[in-house]
Amino acid sequence: MGPPSSGAVTLIELLRLTEPFDLRRHRGDAEAWHVFAEASRLAYADRARWLADPDFVPVPVTGLLDNGYLAARARLIDLAHAHQGPAEAGDPSGEHARDWGDDRAPELPSTSSLAVIDRDGNAVALTASIENVFGARIMVRGFLLNNELTDFSFVPDDHGRPVANRVEAGKRPLSAMAPTLVFGTNGALELALGSAGGSLIITDVAKTILAIIDWQDGIGAAFALPNIGNRNGATDLEAGPDSAALATALAERGHDIRLNHRPSGLAGILVTRRGLEGAADARREGSALGD
Repeated sequence: MGPPSSGAVTLIELLRLTEPFDLRRHRGDAEAWHVFAEASRLAYADRARWLADPDFVPVPVTGLLDNGYLAARARLIDLAHAHQGPAEAGDPSGEHARDWGDDRAPELPSTSSLAVIDRDGNAVALTASIENVFGARIMVRGFLLNNELTDFSFVPDDHGRPVANRVEAGKRPLSAMAPTLVFGTNGALELALGSAGGSLIITDVAKTILAIIDWQDGIGAAFALPNIGNRNGATDLEAGPDSAALATALAERGHDIRLNHRPSGLAGILVTRRGLEGAADARREGSALGD
């Protein structure tokens, strides 16, 4: 087993960057989403610089998730103002090349996600992708081949610096897939979760975990919250009935808002005192079933 995927590392970093802020008192308000967007901006900046196939480049996972490093990164979040322009990647401890350029990969959404918990409590969260509609448009023995080459950076160099996630023979591309199991302090499973949605999978999963843990939402209510995030550029906000007011409030803090209608594809199961509570994202096809 190698180090966790880029989805896992970035998801954990994003959530940890929100911890110094008391978001429990700010359910779904502009301050909460401002902090969330700024945390995702910083996490995606680190993702673009440092994460790639660890068989080809040194990946500083421990440094990126170090308490001191995360505390220093979180102090860059200003509650009153959004960071203007792209954030710089941090300088985590551990072995890593210091002259990488930043990744530029589109990570197209054509992904499926599911979560299962059986009667014995065994759980799995699974996400699978062929990267684009019908993948490479080539079928072999009844299976469509994927098009995961588009998960590599489309440029091998950035201002004269090699990109860690550039194409190389035998190399695995980055993926934002983030199938997640959440456990309580007693070690008991609390949540099985994942999503489709390209590189925004990370923020969609993080949003759901934040809503369930900090705001005590049910899983369906957590899924229904607006999808929002920042991949170190404009702040993506899902267009909807309440998006205008939120967009205005975030713009007043300096966010460059980009409204969109992209469908997330969340699927998950929440363990409650009453039993299992499952949900599928209403934004695309899917269902929750149980015996």
